Amino acid sequence: MNLSLLTVAGWLANPPRLFQAALLHFKPDLPLETRLALDLFPRPNYAYAVHRAALQARALRISAISALELGVGQGEGLLALEAVAAEIEAATGVHIVTYGFDLGEGLPPPQDYRDLPYLYGSGYYHMDVARLRGRLRRSELILGNVGETLPAFMQREAPPIGFVAFDLDYYSSTVEALKLFDADRERYLPRVLCYFDDIANPEALQTEYTGELAAVRDFNAAHPRSKIDRITGFEYSRLIRDVWNIKMYVCHLFDHPRYNTHIVKEAALYVPPIKP
Repeated sequence: MNLSLLTVAGWLANPPRLFQAALLHFKPDLPLETRLALDLFPRPNYAYAVHRAALQARALRISAISALELGVGQGEGLLALEAVAAEIEAATGVHIVTYGFDLGEGLPPPQDYRDLPYLYGSGYYHMDVARLRGRLRRSELILGNVGETLPAFMQREAPPIGFVAFDLDYYSSTVEALKLFDADRERYLPRVLCYFDDIANPEALQTEYTGELAAVRDFNAAHPRSKIDRITGFEYSRLIRDVWNIKMYVCHLFDHPRYNTHIVKEAALYVPPIKP
């Protein structure tokens, strides 16, 4: 194991992370709920989001959901997504279909300053398509510009979307991708978990006025009945905080026919009526 001094120092200064590192190294056989709580997955963000989406679907009596990764690159994320989908499907009984969308040729040329051309460039994250297809076991890889492939996908028969990972880097590509939330409401769960990978890069001096966050701002401004926002206080609910916590968002579809269906059981909030 090749570890930097900064990594080791970080573990020593943070006992939960040190404990997590030991578990990741020795790989004990632990229950799913324990592994979810301790982030014991290659992509804990995907595990959390798919699990929450599956629980929402099960509470709504929805038997299957879709999980999408937009921006696949070399495919490690999509492989992780299909692995957690298989495990969570077995645990919850909700069938999870996974899809990956990518241009297949690396990033296109940036369109303007909002695409962060000082950070990204044409051809970045080129995919070895044949190699990735050979490694996938249950995911469908859909190649092409998301401005074309996503509208075509939304015309197909597929389970309601419960999770979307946005890893398109550019503002322009993310704007096109967010149009997927403009379809008939039955194509989604009422609340769709969203992960925006490219919003926390301090070295690049990123803000909400460029990149993926600018696309989210524009979406919210144009959609009074749908809003995408961070899950308030999410990072404070985690036993082990990590940067992925602040990248986890949710798209609330307020006009979804099942949005107001009561699914969260908070027994402590219930006060039985007083009988006369």
